Amino acid sequence: MSVWLITGASRGLGRELAASALAHGDQVIAAARDPRAVAGALLRGGEELLAVGLDVTDQKQAAEAVAAGVEHFGRIDVLVNNAGYGLFGAVEEISDAEARALFDTNVFGLLNVTRAVLPVLRSQGTGRVINIGSSAGVSASAGRGLYGASKAAVESVSEALHAELAPLGIYVTLVEPGSFRTEFLSGDSVRRAGQAIEAYQDTAGQLVGALDAGNGRQPGDPARAVAAIRELAEAAEPPLRLPLGSDCVSLVEDKLASVMSELSRWRELAMSTDFPPGQ
Repeated sequence: MSVWLITGASRGLGRELAASALAHGDQVIAAARDPRAVAGALLRGGEELLAVGLDVTDQKQAAEAVAAGVEHFGRIDVLVNNAGYGLFGAVEEISDAEARALFDTNVFGLLNVTRAVLPVLRSQGTGRVINIGSSAGVSASAGRGLYGASKAAVESVSEALHAELAPLGIYVTLVEPGSFRTEFLSGDSVRRAGQAIEAYQDTAGQLVGALDAGNGRQPGDPARAVAAIRELAEAAEPPLRLPLGSDCVSLVEDKLASVMSELSRWRELAMSTDFPPGQ
């Protein structure tokens, strides 16, 4: 039996993961801004479910949620940093306030919760941290610049945490979902830039329109994503990164090929900036 702490557990992938953990006999600390929404979404949790209120941007709430979970269950085995939202629009269209609010949740919120949980995991000498990234963190196309930047930050943080925590018996995995049929594109989970600039209608504007048209038709099955994440949590040697969905796998392959092609083309110029040998 494992004890999971899952943020953003009232809907989407977080809710599905919490329900699956409970169904498999695990215990869950389900965190969301409104704990009543968690209780309503996971009616069959019983004593194995602890719903806690948590705005991940609030360090004090993060510490209190972790303390409540440890007091209730005695430990935490798996942290899933799932809370976050999407923001789409051209880079120029997104205001400073919109960008900072995005990073407060997607990046600094993840850091708040992780810092609160790590002393528990370190004292246990074991644990798992699963950070939910995005295909946008691998490759940010027009209209996904700021959202992709927030998830690229999660990529870097996860990579560093992996190196820092593995010697302590704690495994870190970054999950990179593609498009899954959750509420991610609903009004509560996704936001558009507050202004629209005509010059970007054929680039970033096309993405925003495609998101609306594709809602409810995404290729990814949330139940299969949850099964994959559960397998990660139980693996003896989990990977640092796991792309989820055929669309994300293709995107990763295309990105790697593009980087290698560009590096090959510009390698001579890139290498020319070192001091000559012996100097």
